[in-house]
Amino acid sequence: MPGQIFDLAIIGGGVNGTGIARDAAGRGLSVFLCEERDLASGTSSASTKLIHGGLRYLEFYDFRLVHESLVEREKLLRIAPHIIHPLRLVLPHHKGLRPWPVIRLGLLMYDHLSVGRTLPATRTLDLRTDEAGRALKPSYRRGFEFSDCTVDDARLVVLNARDAADRGAEIRTRTRCLAAKRDADLWRLTLHGGGDPAHYETVSARALVNAGGPWVSEVVADVIHTETPTKVRLVKGSHIVVDRIFDHDRAYLFQNADGRVCFAIPYRRDYTLIGTTDEDYQGDPTDASISDAERDYLLAAVGEYLQQPIDPATIRWTYAGVRPLDDDGAGTAQKASRDYTLELDTGGGAPLLNVFGGKLTTYRRLSEHAMKKLKPHFADMRGSWTATAPLPGGDIANFAEWSADMAKRYDVLDPQLVARLCCAYGTRIDALLDGIKSTADLGRDFGDGLTEREVAYLVANEWATTADDILWRRTKLGLRFTPDETTALAAHLQKPRT
Repeated sequence: MPGQIFDLAIIGGGVNGTGIARDAAGRGLSVFLCEERDLASGTSSASTKLIHGGLRYLEFYDFRLVHESLVEREKLLRIAPHIIHPLRLVLPHHKGLRPWPVIRLGLLMYDHLSVGRTLPATRTLDLRTDEAGRALKPSYRRGFEFSDCTVDDARLVVLNARDAADRGAEIRTRTRCLAAKRDADLWRLTLHGGGDPAHYETVSARALVNAGGPWVSEVVADVIHTETPTKVRLVKGSHIVVDRIFDHDRAYLFQNADGRVCFAIPYRRDYTLIGTTDEDYQGDPTDASISDAERDYLLAAVGEYLQQPIDPATIRWTYAGVRPLDDDGAGTAQKASRDYTLELDTGGGAPLLNVFGGKLTTYRRLSEHAMKKLKPHFADMRGSWTATAPLPGGDIANFAEWSADMAKRYDVLDPQLVARLCCAYGTRIDALLDGIKSTADLGRDFGDGLTEREVAYLVANEWATTADDILWRRTKLGLRFTPDETTALAAHLQKPRT
């Protein structure tokens, strides 16, 4: 809208940017968000897919972060039960670790720090008889089992953006902010893109949030042309996805001799996700990828515990993300704090809020803190609201019962397809499948149940424009697609829309 002045402009379409956009829009502010690429195209889609307290943070005595994360875990599970699901994790014990009573005490503390906990408590396992011990070497006899949650990370981002847009926010992907200049009580943003390489425009806002993720420092220096006292430490985390290596639905937390930990998590029915590494990173985060040394490290770390080593030929996908951590001077990358820093700069005029650090689990709390920082500049801003308001599709009291009802309602479709759609769209599955009487009504199947109907929904409602958007961020079906199927989907998306 020409001449419109937004209350808040946000640079960055990751979990922090979209979380702040949602929170602000729900408080009555007018919001504009621009993202140079796709939503969740950086760090926010390259996580270990966990909503968790961070058990290992107890080693660094970061009790506040663990407590906040566990409280948030419960809240997120309630507001997004379609994309966040409970997970039991098994921690095998061996003589190289701390004495088992010490580990048990740490897990009891982990339970205790989760106020209002609804997930099952920690228990001790006899790995000689428990199913979880079958995949492990016989030397592992004792283990511990505790609770956390899995999450579809990219969909968490998209659903925050969707809710922000439903509340009036303007979400602009494929739009780069070339410059942001403070002009007295306003910010003037010069933008380029939006699907048209020749398109430039200016947007004005009363406040600016820099949620650039691993590019936060570049935005400060090259777009806003200012300085910040906060130093950023870029840390790369890499993962591999292999053919499923155990039959049960629990995950493992393996402790390694170098003090790091490694997860092995059931993933997308037929796979196991293994990660993560922690390495200091230099260079453009866009170019981050797993190294041969990281791949070998993950295979060896898991191989220390498993009866059967993992064949490298079964690796189906690798990915790496760069975390922008507040540089607290920690000696090693894995010891650097996962907490966040919000830096407010008024500069004698319109406020600028730079966002450093954070993690998926605490994004909602970070967003609340961001709005608290900005509150003095928006006297009419409404209060906090996101702790209990479901994300789009998340208005479900009992996911298991509801998804069983959906299987009956859409019994003309493949049950596995309905189950996948339930986990992706929640109660918005009815909008996607409106009027469906047979599989033929879904249109062309591009592969593994991805149909014309779903593609059209993603384009119309979730800012998807490319095959990668759909296959690797909206659905994760890229794991199952052949090159020819991917090419066909890309060609379909390039056809003019009528």
